[in-house]
Amino acid sequence: MDGLKETLVIWSAELRRAVRSGRAVVLLGLYSMFSALVLLVVGWIAGQVREAVNKQLETAGAGADASAQVGEEMRKGVLGFLLSDDSAMMEALSRVPLEVLVVFKVTLFFLPAYVALMGFDQLSGEVGPRSMRYLTVRARRSSVLLGKFLSQATLLLGLVLIIDLAIFVYARIANPGFGFADVVINLIKFWLAAIVFSLAYVSLTTLCSSLFRSPAVSLVFNFILLFVFWLMDTTGRAAEAAYGEASVVRYVRYLSPSYYSVNLLHPRLAEFAASGAAYAGFAMLFLLGAYAVLRARDL
Repeated sequence: MDGLKETLVIWSAELRRAVRSGRAVVLLGLYSMFSALVLLVVGWIAGQVREAVNKQLETAGAGADASAQVGEEMRKGVLGFLLSDDSAMMEALSRVPLEVLVVFKVTLFFLPAYVALMGFDQLSGEVGPRSMRYLTVRARRSSVLLGKFLSQATLLLGLVLIIDLAIFVYARIANPGFGFADVVINLIKFWLAAIVFSLAYVSLTTLCSSLFRSPAVSLVFNFILLFVFWLMDTTGRAAEAAYGEASVVRYVRYLSPSYYSVNLLHPRLAEFAASGAAYAGFAMLFLLGAYAVLRARDL
């Protein structure tokens, strides 16, 4: 019980400090500008494509039904490329504007780097100057670790919710057919998917921050690991596409957290739960590694 109280106190104090700091505002601004840029570019490209298709169909003498059919086929092709060609997922996401889906996919690619920038010094920033010793005298090292992890996770949860809310409000305005009920349901779904995806990378940042006394070195090492995970996922997918089940290299993708993001938006609970369990496993593994390092470190 004392450990829980220590964790809550540290979580509360760290969260207040993070909210008051200028870094939270800067990170929110960067995330907002990046999401807005992607959303506007994707929306412009989608509009240009729709306009070009409609002109070609009008020239060929095709009617509105043909235009709608072509648009639906293009949407399925984009969904299959970005997410999955699973029919159940396509049906579940049929009401979501394409701009939102593209922004979500791009965000998942850059979100791990955003997480690293947010918390690379959560432990190394205090281990380096040895201010950590004053905190560990009053609280368990496990409480310090969990408190700092939870503060970063909570801050990220709030920032992602703000950005997702802005994206869906824009999608509602730009797409009158995107009803209010669809906005609310999909906002919650996309937000939960982003949070489940992010928690493993928050844990990875905690691990990297515990390994080194210098925050700069922690950040560089974190980016190196992110690149390694991306390379493992890409290599595994490429090997399967080229050689099929005969390739042993394809199994390396299962060691990358990014591989399990495909089913985070799946309507079937079992598919979502499998991906969620994988991310929970990665998060637990990284946190246990961080605790082992922090426990053995001379503070």
